[in-house]
Amino acid sequence: SLSHQAVVKALEQLAQQGKIKEKVYGKQKIYFPDQNQFPAVSDSELKVLDNEISDLSSKVQTLQQSCRQMELELKDLNGSMTTPEMIKEIEELKKDCANYTEKLERIKSAANHVTPEEKEKVYNERKLYCKEWRRRKRMATELLDAILEGYPKSKKQFFEEVGIETDEDHNVTLPAAV
Repeated sequence: SLSHQAVVKALEQLAQQGKIKEKVYGKQKIYFPDQNQFPAVSDSELKVLDNEISDLSSKVQTLQQSCRQMELELKDLNGSMTTPEMIKEIEELKKDCANYTEKLERIKSAANHVTPEEKEKVYNERKLYCKEWRRRKRMATELLDAILEGYPKSKKQFFEEVGIETDEDHNVTLPAAV
């Protein structure tokens, strides 16, 4: 690359040859082309050049806009799947679909289905057993409360002596009534 001194030397040389003009402002020098070496331009020619500049500026704007639009399209396309990626994705989805279809067929053909009637029967039996459990628990509680009225020791001591185990001793709770 040219050093600063080389550039200054080249400019001074061009000025001495009369190819460019030099103006000195204090310690600074300004170089510019000698306008006399260019032909004079009429107002009508300037107007033509101005129109050309305007037309070209308009074209540049249009091209920049088009370029921005293409960059957006490119960004969209880069974010999209490629055809091979799409084919791979479709294959994966087809495999998943086949697996789910196979699983569904296994479930449908299974011999251990519970019919609505069997389900209803189980629920009714459960209801009946829970009702009986409640009735027997209530009867046992009433009976034990009657015995404990005249018993000198605590309820806990009585249960231990007699060997009574409660639902609570085994962390069992009666299901809520359905």
